[in-house]
Amino acid sequence: MIAETVCSAVAAAGLGIAAVSAYRKRFLAATRIAAYALVPLGLVMTGVVEWAADTAFSPTAWAGFGVLGAAWALFATTRAVERRRGGSRQERRAARAAARSGAVEPSASAPALGASTRQTARPQGGKSGSGARADAADDFSDIEAILKKHGI
Repeated sequence: MIAETVCSAVAAAGLGIAAVSAYRKRFLAATRIAAYALVPLGLVMTGVVEWAADTAFSPTAWAGFGVLGAAWALFATTRAVERRRGGSRQERRAARAAARSGAVEPSASAPALGASTRQTARPQGGKSGSGARADAADDFSDIEAILKKHGI
């Protein structure tokens, strides 16, 4: 009962402030203030305020929030333990099976060219602008080596 009265008073005060703003020719601000002032009144009329007040003062509701918190804590704990162990049981079984079958991970063969095929020494030019051209030439030589390796 008190919550509904407070919300109604807030709405009435907000509408009064909106009227003063409209009197001062600030219609956009007055409309915005009126919209905010009507929200608590709408909540009172729909019964949301009564439901929230009943929930806030209900021991059963607080016990329910406690149970939800405990469930969240259990989920978080099991996820932390699972990460520390290295994944779920199914993921560990799949990793052991892959290790036994001799399968190679995709990242193991990622570097297509070793360090021996790349040019380590860069040509030194007399001009300062030739460094950018040398970098481009190195990039193209790497691409050419890859294409030659694949027979293209």
